[in-house]
Amino acid sequence: MRKKKRVYQETKNVNYDFVVQNRFIFILCFILIIFLILFIKLFNVMIIEKKVYDERIENLTSSITMGESTPRGRILDRNYNVIVDNIAVKTIIYRKNKDTSTKEMLALAHTVAKHLDIDISILTTRSKKEYYEASYPEECKKLITDAEYEKLTQKKLTVDDIYELKIERITPEMLSKLTESDLEVAQLYYLMNRGYGYSEKTIKSNVSDAEYAYISENVANLKGFNTSISWERSYPYGDTLKSILGTVSSAKQGIPAEDKEYYLSLGYSLDDRVGLSYLEKEYESYLKGEKSQYEIVSSTETRLIKEGSRGNDIVLSIDINLQQQVERIIEEQLLRAKTEANTEYYDHSSVILQDPNTGEILVMASKRLVNGEIIDNVRSILTSPITPGSVVKGASMLVGYNTGAIKIGEYMVDECIKVAGVAEKCSSQTLGRINDIAALAKSSNVYQFKTAIRVNGQEYYRNMKMNFNQSAFDTYRDMYHSFGLGVKTGIDLPVESAGYGAKKDKAAGNLLDFVMGQYETYTPLQLSQYISTIANNGKRMQTHLLKEVHASTDSTELGEVIYSYEPNVLNTIKTRAEYMARVKEGFYAVMHSYGGYGRGYIEDKLNAAGKTGTSQSFIDKDGNGVIDTETITSSFVGYAPADNPKVSIVVTSPNSSHPNSSINYASLVTLRITKAVMNAYYDMYGI
Repeated sequence: MRKKKRVYQETKNVNYDFVVQNRFIFILCFILIIFLILFIKLFNVMIIEKKVYDERIENLTSSITMGESTPRGRILDRNYNVIVDNIAVKTIIYRKNKDTSTKEMLALAHTVAKHLDIDISILTTRSKKEYYEASYPEECKKLITDAEYEKLTQKKLTVDDIYELKIERITPEMLSKLTESDLEVAQLYYLMNRGYGYSEKTIKSNVSDAEYAYISENVANLKGFNTSISWERSYPYGDTLKSILGTVSSAKQGIPAEDKEYYLSLGYSLDDRVGLSYLEKEYESYLKGEKSQYEIVSSTETRLIKEGSRGNDIVLSIDINLQQQVERIIEEQLLRAKTEANTEYYDHSSVILQDPNTGEILVMASKRLVNGEIIDNVRSILTSPITPGSVVKGASMLVGYNTGAIKIGEYMVDECIKVAGVAEKCSSQTLGRINDIAALAKSSNVYQFKTAIRVNGQEYYRNMKMNFNQSAFDTYRDMYHSFGLGVKTGIDLPVESAGYGAKKDKAAGNLLDFVMGQYETYTPLQLSQYISTIANNGKRMQTHLLKEVHASTDSTELGEVIYSYEPNVLNTIKTRAEYMARVKEGFYAVMHSYGGYGRGYIEDKLNAAGKTGTSQSFIDKDGNGVIDTETITSSFVGYAPADNPKVSIVVTSPNSSHPNSSINYASLVTLRITKAVMNAYYDMYGI
């Protein structure tokens, strides 16, 4: 028994040694593998990818600052004439050095302010307080209570909180001891501090030779100050279309406060110059330049990382030379009309020329007479609706065809009509028995009235009661909207009115006003889209000004095309081709048939079609907020040539006349403008 036990124990000892040995080998191998992995990683970091990690460290530890705003892209017309450019201007700039203290900045401001003409009219109360706090730190410390300082140590308030409390508690009485020289320094100090800490700030543009020379000669002693050549927008064609071209913020303005979050989210700096209105704002993303980037190497040295470049060039559909001719025509006819009877309330006319096939605007012009001076009024084309009158009867006629209320060629008797509760309504003259073509040519109101009554579900008889039928209003309104009347045209500008429509239709008799253009109001731009849609057989094209975008270059040459506008069909009129053709035949008769109301508006050589409009309108004569005076607004819409339209035209002259029992005279200013403008177009483009 003992012998067996001994054998068992020996066997146990041999197995234990084996296990220990194997474990030791496993641990040793594991440690070797770990060290091998660490060695490979270390070798990769220190040798193979050393350059990559060096760059990362450099990026994390270096300070990047941006140069001043680079010139914007140019704006050109369809024939590549430059209508907005940049000119070089002498500028004083400031970039804060890393080791510059507040005390040193104040000293610099005091020194430099003596040699610059500084405008203090734009100095804000906030800027005055910030200057005061920097100039009188000990005094301003007393504005904070011990309890508030205790909260600062307890981290219940921040340093910024304490600063804001100081600024808030600086009183007008404290600021009153600042002299005019102090205020100049305060404004300069503000300009030195605005925006990001170490970015380049524009202190003053368009400086005098003396100011420029002082900074240039003393750069070594004026830590952070320097001179530069900046830019400003220039307009080779003067004020032509300038209000639509838009404006750009100055170096002092930077980003508008109301758009701060938007631009900062796009990577802009607070002191960047941006488009503020119209085309400059609409196409900011194309026009803005790319600023140079610098690395701050030391307190006195920077290194260029990326060269800046001016913005891309945009080409408009506008013909600037034709635009100028049209503006001169409006001015001449405006002054002439003011010598005629019954034009006391007339003060402006507007013209739009458009390519009906693409939606491109060739000319957009408006002039207004104010206190004997003619001023630009082009923005009213986008924002000021007018009562259109009979020019909309093409859309009204299509409603009649579409609903079956009338048939092509159908005759009706043009006579004064009378429905219950509504005053008698007539055409401008009694026309007798006429068909649909004559109704358009001679602008019959009655033909439209009787058609509308049928659309309303009734047949006209004298002294009848018209039923209120909302669907009849909706049917006409839907057709008008499909032409762009009462809806936005989609023009590529940040501001556009949709006109004024009835919020709620209440009286059945208003339907009669609707169909003759006396119920709702539309902008001249909407009328342009309307007539262009008729011209191109029913395709409502998006109205636009941008034609193409060219990449930035280092010269005056245009770069490659990086964007071209593709014509955009917003919708197609829901009607039969023969109905649209019939309306166009009526519009042709307006211009060419015997007794057509448009005869003489456009010379026969252009073979035009169109529609005249005369509407009743009302104004506030005394400016007391009460609409008290009836006037007459005259309009014209048309296109040429009728068989292959290349251009559409809209001319509007609000309040061009008014009822007068003594002198029955209405100015022909709209006719004269239309004729002269189309002749100018013909001379330039032919037909």
